[in-house]
Amino acid sequence: MKIEHPTDGPTRLPYAHDYFSTASESPQQQLLAWRNRIGHILDVPVAKSQRESGFRGTIDSYRSADLAFMDCRTDAILQTRTAARISTDSARQFVFHVLVDGQIETTTGMYPKRVSTQIKPGILALDMGQPMRMQRTDCRLLAIFLPREWLAPVLPEPESIHGHVIEYDSPLARLIPGYLAALSQTGQSTNPADFHDALKTCAMLIAAAFGKRTGRAGGTRAAARAAVFGTLRRYIEANLHEPDLSPESVLLASQLSRPTLYRLFESEGGLATYIRNRRLSQAADELRRYPNKAVVEIAYGLGFNSASDFNRAFRRAFDMSPLDFRMFTV
Repeated sequence: MKIEHPTDGPTRLPYAHDYFSTASESPQQQLLAWRNRIGHILDVPVAKSQRESGFRGTIDSYRSADLAFMDCRTDAILQTRTAARISTDSARQFVFHVLVDGQIETTTGMYPKRVSTQIKPGILALDMGQPMRMQRTDCRLLAIFLPREWLAPVLPEPESIHGHVIEYDSPLARLIPGYLAALSQTGQSTNPADFHDALKTCAMLIAAAFGKRTGRAGGTRAAARAAVFGTLRRYIEANLHEPDLSPESVLLASQLSRPTLYRLFESEGGLATYIRNRRLSQAADELRRYPNKAVVEIAYGLGFNSASDFNRAFRRAFDMSPLDFRMFTV
């Protein structure tokens, strides 16, 4: 890895370029090498048949302060980020995945799942603080990693775009490919401070395009909507352990009309789904933090009517039982 520091001007940003390839490994070790490379944030299931056939994968990465830009090419692969993994690490950035060639199917959410299929160039938003499952064909993609706090000024409640995709079909989005091409071509030759500025500009342009598409950015009306949405989310979060928390109780507390309230949570699968999923997330956190607390006690404390109801809901959301989740995270 090469780390450089600019010698001119007042701004001195750390800058690193690194190139990784599985080509230097024997075919049987290539997929394992890839898994070791990305294993600090993602899980890569490895079947015996995959090991025997080899795996081509490269990552050309550039890091500048709190930003990263990666150009990745791989054979077909499955990569996941589970709730169990999230509970044990500190990766909470946002990532914009830009499909260049190939096809990607990404599953996010708890229940019901959201499936986003990319078959032509476009951009997928991923929140590293939320689970996802990504199945890729042979493909090339670009990835921009940025701090989540950068998104708030242009995209209130940024976690709501997790798993969403935009294509280059709006005036704002059509500006993005030019920026991405410039970043790919000039990464190593650009002054580090200039590269950081260009990467940040591109990331914020993508964030603005997501905000425009989802109606969560721009103008007084959108700001007011985001403020109300944030207030309601905080109310729900503060009352997860209240047995009477329900869409009706939120409606009463909000003083909004029913249609207005329900529209606010459409992108979350509906208000009832949002409440249930937040309770399941809280249950997952408590399973990890309180290893001696009975599962049924956690379930009843979060408003579930029975242990069996809780177990079924938890398994649908996390693809494992509460006890298995606890075993993997404690």
